[in-house]
Amino acid sequence: MARIDYVDDPAAPAANSVVPSVTVVIRNDRDEILLIHKVDNDLWALPGGGHDIGETITQTAVREVKEETGLDIEIIRLTGTYTNPRHVMAYDDGEVRQQFSLCFEGRVIGGEPREDGVETKAVRWVDSSSLEELNMHPSMRMRIAHALDPDMQQPYLG
Repeated sequence: MARIDYVDDPAAPAANSVVPSVTVVIRNDRDEILLIHKVDNDLWALPGGGHDIGETITQTAVREVKEETGLDIEIIRLTGTYTNPRHVMAYDDGEVRQQFSLCFEGRVIGGEPREDGVETKAVRWVDSSSLEELNMHPSMRMRIAHALDPDMQQPYLG
């Protein structure tokens, strides 16, 4: 299913749903960040996805990372809450979601990186100095910046 993100765009369609979701910032011992190349919008992003009934939000984060990357993780901390009503995602089935996402920091505890071919076409460890070279939505760049900011003592709330 194709997706278009709109941020602060007066021509954006009106939201008709809200789906709690997660993203996870994961770094390895070389301080590289785990990113996925998404099928639905052809952008690089943090792994993550929608919350399912019957699970905690941290279980959602662990499950989504495993599904999209093949890696097992543990959650370290919450790094931000992102609920900008002027950020909507329009899908080709007519759904237009208002952003509602929690971002966590996670640590790999097992598994091997692999793409799933359904949601992710590539999984890559990327040095933070190379992020500007990748086609990435500004909302993902913001989440990474907040997670890596050593001066941020509390999660971002916005």
